[in-house]
Amino acid sequence: MTKFTLASGLFFLGNLFNSMTLALAEGPALPVTGGAPGGAPAGIPQQPGLAGMLLPFLAMFGVIYFLMIRPQQKKMKEQQAMLGALKHGDEVVTASGILGKITGITDKVVTVEVADGVKIKILKSQVGQVIKGQIKDLT
Repeated sequence: MTKFTLASGLFFLGNLFNSMTLALAEGPALPVTGGAPGGAPAGIPQQPGLAGMLLPFLAMFGVIYFLMIRPQQKKMKEQQAMLGALKHGDEVVTASGILGKITGITDKVVTVEVADGVKIKILKSQVGQVIKGQIKDLT
């Protein structure tokens, strides 16, 4: 028989403690057979598939599209239609808030009369809206 000493007892307890901490860190041992359908062990939840991971992203994109992108596109179409329908004599408000009457129009530039004999040239894209009625009614 081997002689049991204090040093060998401490060595044995140290190895036992080390193997127990490794076993706890790895988790409990699960049986390989008899698990969930598809061959996964019983205690491990299945990972979501590709469709399950993409579904939240597609839903977020749909919400952003209908709340932000689509209304902005609609507003841009209305603005382009309004700019295309501008004609000589329309009373307009510019993006900077200047009121006036269109006296000349080209593809990119609009001449606006802001007072008697005072005309300014602005970019056509800077016309904010066409005013229905007289400008004098606004003041």
